[in-house]
Amino acid sequence: MGTCTIAGIVRATCATIWMRLRAAMLPPPTRQQWLQIARGFLERAQFPNCIGALDGKHIRVKKPPNSGSRFYNYKQYFSVVLLALVDTNYRFVIVDIGAYGSSADAGIFRASRMSRWLQSNQLDIPQPACLPGSAGPPAPFVIVGDEGFALSPHLMRPYPRRGLDDKRRHFNYRLSRARRFVECAFGILASKWRVFHSAIQLAPQNVNNVIKACVVLHNYVRMYEACQDEDALAFSTQDQREGPQLGRAGSAGLRVRELFADYFSSPAGSFPFASQQSSPAEP
Repeated sequence: MGTCTIAGIVRATCATIWMRLRAAMLPPPTRQQWLQIARGFLERAQFPNCIGALDGKHIRVKKPPNSGSRFYNYKQYFSVVLLALVDTNYRFVIVDIGAYGSSADAGIFRASRMSRWLQSNQLDIPQPACLPGSAGPPAPFVIVGDEGFALSPHLMRPYPRRGLDDKRRHFNYRLSRARRFVECAFGILASKWRVFHSAIQLAPQNVNNVIKACVVLHNYVRMYEACQDEDALAFSTQDQREGPQLGRAGSAGLRVRELFADYFSSPAGSFPFASQQSSPAEP
């Protein structure tokens, strides 16, 4: 069978997998599903009112012709970016696929449909709710990310690492516990689908189709075949990275972060192991 024939089969198969499985494996979340995701983060990460962990993964590709440095990332290889919001079952909730590897996470998120839906209130996110055991003001439901994202009322990032007091250190610890789920999801994805073990030798559009197919197949496996051994593997294959730190915090985002930090340092929101940990505001 010729190379062109095989390439055509791969393209058609990936497109069909995405078309057939997307509606079932990656549906638009409903308000009830957001609340279910939030319960998962409360139970497994002790981070209330959290509706997902956000991060970007660089998918290594062969340098596209005449692309200059657009696909060349800070890790010094060519890539496209899979930006993903993940729940505590390591399932992808919303994805944005195909950004240039040279782009920073903050810029990719800002230009993504996910950000536009969030800003225009199209995601049916629940209204702010009081944090468990707290008599304080209602807190919005938030996404957690690393330092590469800009702070906003719906997106929490760690405090800067320098000059941390106990309150801010506790917040960073709790945020890192919630954020690890997206890193683990990427680890499971890469270990399950061997196409990600080396540079993908396809044109960018075809690379995007391969990633889309793997994303919905990943969710299918997580829904029907996931096992604890796979979860343990994921924790050992996290994509630890030191990327560019971008984005300025708005005053509304600062107030929301302070609200969570105050709660985590209060008796109602304290976590017994937090005070014993060093600040893990990774990566």
